[in-house]
Formats: sequence, C-alpha cells, structure tokens
Amino acid sequence: MRRSSVICFQVVIVLISITALSIMIRFPLNEGRARDLDLFSIYSDPFILYGYASSISFFVALYKAFNLIQYIGQNQLFSLNSVRTLRSIKYCAIILSISIAMAGLYIAIFHNKEDDPVGFLAMCIVTTLISVAVAAIVAVLKKKLAKCRGYEN
Repeated sequence: MRRSSVICFQVVIVLISITALSIMIRFPLNEGRARDLDLFSIYSDPFILYGYASSISFFVALYKAFNLIQYIGQNQLFSLNSVRTLRSIKYCAIILSISIAMAGLYIAIFHNKEDDPVGFLAMCIVTTLISVAVAAIVAVLKKKLAKCRGYEN
C-alpha cells in the first residue's frame, strides 16, 4: 500500500476520534434537561459518566485500527501483530455493543413517563447493530488471516 494511502486512512481515523470526542464534550451542554444546571452537575450525571466509560472501548478500537493501518503500510498484514490487533478490535466492538444495549435497556425501563425515548432507542439499536456487524467482519477477517499464516486464535 502506498504511503499516501496509509497516511490518508490514519488521518481519517484521527478525524473520527476528534469528532467523537468533541461531540461527547459538547452534547451534554446542549441536552434539554441541562439548560438550568451548572457545569459540574452536567458532567457528573451518572448516565453521562456511563457514556464516557463506555466510549473507552470505542477509542481503543480506533487506536488499534490506527495501528493496523500502520502494519498494512509496513506490509505486515499477515503478521501475528495484525491478528492480535484484529482480535482486540473485535473485543472492543463486542464490549461497545453490550454497553450501548445496556444503556438502551436502562432508558427503556427507567425513562421519565413524560419523555418519549423512541429516538434514543432507535439510535441504540442502530449503533448496536453496527457494532455487532463490525465485530463479525473483523472476526471473519481475523480468522482468514490466522488461517493463512497458520496462527491459532
């Protein structure tokens, strides 16, 4: 793979992470119930803190994807490091999908009866399905790479 393509993919991953981080910082300030709260109260909300804790697996997966692209640029796609990196990405995607599903269940069960959680639940379903699809695709790719090079799990 050409060096320019590797750098382009790595820049895209960095932009995705910066965008996600900026959304995570700005979104709680614009949320409806946060209008009259001070900054500490907004960011100490248990659900917001759960979102931040859940996002750790997302950022770890992005870091591992950055490393995987670096391995591809060094023509080491079929190395043991690439297989391990793919395994880490798969586990991060599984953890993220479970975290999002748990958040959706929490909101579905404990939401305020005056609120309509359908939009949030739809986002939870879509992001969970995307995360599960990523985990499945990475698992298949990891299995193919491991089989090609003769590695076990």
